[in-house]
Amino acid sequence: MRIRLQQIIVSLFLVLGMSLCHRSAMAQEAHGADVIPLHAIVVGQDTVPVITLAIFDVVAKMPKALRKERERWSRLRNAVYVTYPYARSAARVLKDVNSRLATMNKKERKAFLATKEKELKAQFGDKLENLSVYQGKVLMKLIDRETGQNCFEIIKELKGGFNARVWQTVAFFFGGNLKSDYDKQEDHDIEVIVQELEMYQQYRVYN
Repeated sequence: MRIRLQQIIVSLFLVLGMSLCHRSAMAQEAHGADVIPLHAIVVGQDTVPVITLAIFDVVAKMPKALRKERERWSRLRNAVYVTYPYARSAARVLKDVNSRLATMNKKERKAFLATKEKELKAQFGDKLENLSVYQGKVLMKLIDRETGQNCFEIIKELKGGFNARVWQTVAFFFGGNLKSDYDKQEDHDIEVIVQELEMYQQYRVYN
């Protein structure tokens, strides 16, 4: 009886095995169209499939200190790009004004400066009023760079010491300083950005 039971079990396994083999063959035959061709390389006696994956850039989160430095640099670069044309214009205007004043008497000088002031307010007033306090500080640095004189000296020379002191007081309350001088070492970052502008001529002097 035990032998007969073993034979039945063996026969059952044989039947199941044949059935599974048959189904596997049918499955392979049915899904033959789903086979994906791959590139391969031969290593010794083995054929190894090769798959080229898409390239992904893995970037770590920027450190807080570096992020703050990038923000500072971007803010400064934007301010220089905005204000540098005005500084160049200021240098051109100052040179023209000084050359004309040299040939005038006191009365002519006063009338000329009043007329010139009106012209400049009409041309630049709205644009300069739209500058932020920070951009204004950068502009004062750049004016000194382009003219060789800080804003206080220019106002004192053209409008007198009293007017210069008044405007210096106003600038102080807004966090500025008309006596801001330009130093290539201290203002190295500004100089780098100006050199970039000069190299690519990415500015327009306002006439």
